[in-house]
Amino acid sequence: MASNNSYYSGKQYADPPSYNASSNPYQYSNYPPQGQPAAAPQSFGPGGGVHQQHPQQPESSPFDSVFDDRYVTQSSSSLPRSGHYPDTSYHGQGGSGVRNAPNDIPLQDRVGKNDEVTDHIYDAPDNGAAGRGRRSQKKGIRVGELGMFGSNRKRIPWVCYIFTVVQVGVFVGEVIKNGMLTGSPIMIKPRVNPMIGPSTQVLINMGARYVPCMHNVKEIQGSTDVVQFLCPNATRDDQFCPLSEVCGFGGVPNPTFRDANQSPQPNQWFRFILPIFMHAGLIHIGFNLLLQLTLAKEMEMAIGSIRFVLVYLSAGIFGFVMGGNFAAPGIASTGASGSLFGVIALTLLDLLYSWGERRNPVKDLMFILLDMVISFVLGLLPGLDNFSHIGGFLMGLALGVCILHSPNALRRKIGGSENASYSAVTSSGDNTAPGFLKSPIGFFKGRKPLWWAWWLVRAGFLIAVIVVFIVLITNFYNGNHTCSWCKYLSCLPVSNWCDIGTIQKVSAPS
Repeated sequence: MASNNSYYSGKQYADPPSYNASSNPYQYSNYPPQGQPAAAPQSFGPGGGVHQQHPQQPESSPFDSVFDDRYVTQSSSSLPRSGHYPDTSYHGQGGSGVRNAPNDIPLQDRVGKNDEVTDHIYDAPDNGAAGRGRRSQKKGIRVGELGMFGSNRKRIPWVCYIFTVVQVGVFVGEVIKNGMLTGSPIMIKPRVNPMIGPSTQVLINMGARYVPCMHNVKEIQGSTDVVQFLCPNATRDDQFCPLSEVCGFGGVPNPTFRDANQSPQPNQWFRFILPIFMHAGLIHIGFNLLLQLTLAKEMEMAIGSIRFVLVYLSAGIFGFVMGGNFAAPGIASTGASGSLFGVIALTLLDLLYSWGERRNPVKDLMFILLDMVISFVLGLLPGLDNFSHIGGFLMGLALGVCILHSPNALRRKIGGSENASYSAVTSSGDNTAPGFLKSPIGFFKGRKPLWWAWWLVRAGFLIAVIVVFIVLITNFYNGNHTCSWCKYLSCLPVSNWCDIGTIQKVSAPS
């Protein structure tokens, strides 16, 4: 937050003109020639003696004030060469001038052109022990602040604002559609949605990640029994519809059963992307937008919109891909939680990158770890997809290493600019190398070995991200490898919680 300081600026007025004795009995004495002392005012006493005295005070006037200049006493060293003007300057302690009367108001010492002038007591120069103390308090990065070099460049977080508007609009659409299909804006039949939002069937129909709408599922297409699905407008547990009607978006091939390799198979691949902009209820979207408009917004302002949107979407998509591989096939998943966990991973990297410049790095780390633990534990509750959280966090870490600036300590060693911006590749007068797109050869020219080593680490993380993503996508569509124990990363073995999402079967007609 920026604060504005206003300063009072005093005005300098011209000296008042001299008075004429004929018009004013209380005239100011003319200055004697330079080098001669000023004669004190004289008066004649009753005995004819002459004695010195101050001029007689006039009667008080309603226009008189303490700011009126009435007396003049001037030392010979500070007298002007000519003129009949009173000296209203105050020469300071030890100076040649003296105070003339108790009501005189001392004015400022005259200062040179280059001297520091302050018009207010709070504008005093910050020096000495107090100044050093104030400067020492400013050192170090506070809790919750970003510390990467270049993170102080503030920009408009367009991505956060646009995505927030879209997510709120989509949620309003979910509520409206649930009201049109079921007669209530939120799910109350056959059970209440604890997130205060639409039913699971409406979310599936609008694009939630739901594996049966994306590819063949062995438990469905290969089942010897008929598998039925609740309709989007279901208010009872016995209202079933074909899979094509449940999935919507033009429908998918309905399962023929007893054929695990049915062709063509469902292929609504966009369900890896759309759920990022959907939410299961008012509580769900409320918590996500709170984090998005605080932590995520600050991160976008620090690293720029291009880098931010790359991490945001990649983390969200990777989280849904990971959930599609390891979560139960009957679980529908929505929300930007995976994307926001990717932002939390960037915050952790920022802490590690600026560890030496922080006031309390351990406290910062404890806050981040506590936030992560609470979020992961909540992801173990029924109806939540913890794989999206885990996948988003891992993608945020790996991709963050690739796109963020180098750690601060390493950046100093390789000669990087501490003020380098995430949006501007280079600036006039900066020693930063030109951008790769501007000059591919100049970008690598003159780099130190340590710079090359760090870029090898970045390349390694990028390759690992691509390889893991390809492996998970391939396994998702082929279904060759499964993990029997992975489900416990997203559920607790309590009250059959880990059985939620299994495919419901009924006996096939004879």
